[in-house]
Parts: sequence; structure tokens; C-alpha cells
Amino acid sequence: MRPLISGSAVRMLSIAFAAFFAFASVSRAQMAVAGGQQATPVNAGVDSLQTELHMLTDVQRQGGAQDPHEVNAYKAFYQANEPAKKIELGNSFLQKYPKSALDEPVDVGLLNIYYAQQDWKDVYASADRSLALKPDDLYVLTTVGWIIPHVSQPGDADADQLLDKAETYAKHAIEIMPAMSKPSYMNDAQFAEFKTQAAIQAHSALGLVDFRRGDYENSAKELQQSSPSAANPDATDLYVLGIDFQNLNRFADAADAYGRCGQIAGPLQDRCKQSADAAKKQIPQSK
Repeated sequence: MRPLISGSAVRMLSIAFAAFFAFASVSRAQMAVAGGQQATPVNAGVDSLQTELHMLTDVQRQGGAQDPHEVNAYKAFYQANEPAKKIELGNSFLQKYPKSALDEPVDVGLLNIYYAQQDWKDVYASADRSLALKPDDLYVLTTVGWIIPHVSQPGDADADQLLDKAETYAKHAIEIMPAMSKPSYMNDAQFAEFKTQAAIQAHSALGLVDFRRGDYENSAKELQQSSPSAANPDATDLYVLGIDFQNLNRFADAADAYGRCGQIAGPLQDRCKQSADAAKKQIPQSK
């Protein structure tokens, strides 16, 4: 089937999205839930000192982090509020305690800081270190898997490799979710909600990866698993879903996706409304 949007148009659209995603991604990535509160995109409650102290306690119960200097350095890192100071303390901790059981949560904390600064190179480096220590870290897998297709650009030298990495991360996250153990700092309801949000984010990531590859059918399948089940659907997912449906000649579905996107206030609202009207006009032609 010949796509309604040419390859060059898709590439231009992707480049435009990249700039928009870098600005707008925070609202979606902050959907991870812990302790009944909004959290940062990676670790549920990673910026919550209470949660990190729970993690510290768990590590100590397992026989790790017995050195009081190491424990104090960890606490100082998470208590720091100024980003530059936090980065300094985090890197200092990793250098001083390279074999610590707390290295992984410090890497996750650094990832969050770099995310807030839109420092994607260091986001990916922190994620690589974190996953080398804890390959099944659902928080890192879903977040970085989601970030990559939103901020990488087709012209980047490593664009294809990054998309491959995002796909691997998101698929692995979906694979491990059913058997994941509940963290000690979450109750059953919080844990269920967190896994729901993680699944939404993973399917969103896969949908955007497929879209960037021009695989509109699989992109639509993945985004249908993210947007309809989300309490606060992401406008970008719905907009891309609309494009997917248009390329599949499913104009009524495209109009519906665009229409839902057009109900969400933000930079894409007007464009979604216009696209919904255009898709509705194409419905009679497809019958």
C-alpha cells in the first residue's frame, strides 16, 4: 500500500516532532506513580528521599551498604537539590564506591537529572550503567525506551541503533512485567498502577519506533494499546496514531484519533482538529 505521506514528508514530520517532543515529553514521562504522587519518569519515587531510604534499607537488609561513610554519601546525593551539586555528588559516589550495591539507584538518580536538563547523551550513558547492574530495571527500560524515539532525529549518525535499543528496552519491559516483584515501598494498588503506566509507556515507545521506521500498521497496533487505556492519553500518541490510520486508509479511525487529540490542550491541539476535519472528508472516498 502506497503511504499517504511520502518518506521525505515523514522524515520532515519526525524532525519537527523531535523538537516538540524534547519540550513536551515531561508531562507524559511523569506518569509513573509511587506513594500516590506524581513521580519523575524513571524510578517510581526516585526523587523522593523517603523512597530512596526504603531502597537503602532493603540493600542493607541484604547485607550491602554497611559502611557508614558510603551510606552518608548516598544520603547526601539524594538530599542535594542543586543539579550541578547532585551530579558532582553522584559521580563522586560512583568513583569512590564502584562496587556498591547503591550504584544502580545513584545511576538512576543521575539519569533523572540529565533528563531534566535534556542531556540525552548522559541520559543514555546513565541508563547503560544502570542496566549493566540491574538488567530488569523496569523504570529505566520503559523511560529510556520511550525517550529515544521522541528525541532522536533521523539525521543522527546513531539514529537506527538508538531505535533498535528503544525497541529492545520496551519489549524487555513488557516481558518482565508479569513476574516483577512488588517493591517494599509500594502497596498492592500502587504497584498495579505503576505497572499499568509502565505498560502504557512501553507500548507508546514501540509505537513511535515503528512510526519512525514507516511501519504504520504495527505502530497503530502499539499506540492503540497505549492511548485508549491511558487515563490521560498523550496527544502525541494520538496524533501519530491518526497518521498511521491515514496511511492505512482507515480514515474514520484517523478522524477519531485526531479528534481525541484535538480535545487535549497543548501545541498539537489545533493541528489535530484540522487533521480530524481533513480525515472526515476522506471517509466517503474510501467507501
